[in-house]
Amino acid sequence: MRVLLIDVNCKNSSTGQIVYNLYSYLNTHGDEAAVCYGRGEAIREKNIFKFGLDWETNLHALLTRITGYTGCFSFFSTRRLLRFIDDFQPDVVHIHELHAYFVNDTQLLSYLAKKGIKVVHTLHCEFSYTGKCGHSLKCEKWKTECGACPRVKDYPTSLFFDRTKKMFRAKKRAFEGINDLFLVTPSEWLSNRARLSFFSGRGIATIHNGIDTNVFKPTDASALREQYGVEKERKVVLALAPHLMSRSKGGRFVLELAAKLPDVTFVMIGIDGETERMEGNTILLGPIYEKPVLAQFYSMADLFVICSERENYPTTCIEAQACGTPICGFDTGGTRETCITDTDDYFVPYGDLGALKEIIIRAPKKPNQISLWLTENASSILSNDAMAESYREIYKKG
Repeated sequence: MRVLLIDVNCKNSSTGQIVYNLYSYLNTHGDEAAVCYGRGEAIREKNIFKFGLDWETNLHALLTRITGYTGCFSFFSTRRLLRFIDDFQPDVVHIHELHAYFVNDTQLLSYLAKKGIKVVHTLHCEFSYTGKCGHSLKCEKWKTECGACPRVKDYPTSLFFDRTKKMFRAKKRAFEGINDLFLVTPSEWLSNRARLSFFSGRGIATIHNGIDTNVFKPTDASALREQYGVEKERKVVLALAPHLMSRSKGGRFVLELAAKLPDVTFVMIGIDGETERMEGNTILLGPIYEKPVLAQFYSMADLFVICSERENYPTTCIEAQACGTPICGFDTGGTRETCITDTDDYFVPYGDLGALKEIIIRAPKKPNQISLWLTENASSILSNDAMAESYREIYKKG
């Protein structure tokens, strides 16, 4: 079986890691896989092809801001992708993210419809069934038809025009043209949302994301505590996300919690422009990309907190648990579903800092019964192999 995986990234970002893990698993289990991606550094491995032209990606982003259209440009980049598909002749094309200015959506989808290729599409957000939004939040226009968008200036940003009705209709027509289409989401929450969209008549399944449990596992973090001067008996809460201080990721809530809990050390990773700074009981760090280093931070923490406005199935939550660290936070989107223990009462309504503060106070320090259970069981539940094998079963279905 020949499988082509398409995403904005490869190896980098949560979806890029998922794509590369699927590529690696398939190629070591009797199949032939290739990856085509649009952005990032060129990767020199067999059948991995960066089709996106950086100049065209930048132009696409600019044109989106000016015209209000997105996923409608990148013509030359998309032609490079289609030539690769012609050469590789896949049995299955597995599409991941389509936003981020790297591909012409309708150009790609129309080609796949014409060729009659089986398509599996993993929805990592809501972009594919909305006019443009990755997360529609409280808006429900996508259930019928987008237009008069209340968040037209949010990513992907339009400075002047609202084209969401036209883009909604174009996406709907393009996906309806593909006869053999199967949808996958990482969370039941998003599967249920997709069933209310124009994908309602399609097959839809939930496959939880996996991670590399050879890297994300309980790790000795005593040197890290010593480096940052955190006493062994002091409770540590970790928050980690790209652009952590953005409104959508909720870093401001973590800072408020830190102010309310002076006896707890908060470590915040992913603050744009930051390198390393300490303010009172808060350690502020910029983005960290080295997985073994992240595993040490997860392991050092007694609790991982996530305060996002909306998530699908956040990878950080499963990485934390694989390192033996319980999770807590706001009950938004599919975040609660990432909890693999019986502590889903650690999730509270969005913005309820009082309830989240009480959870942090009552949560025990590690090691405890929860963390010991995670140490013993998380790797088998959260592994990449379990995820990849579930996808293989979908690829094989007629």
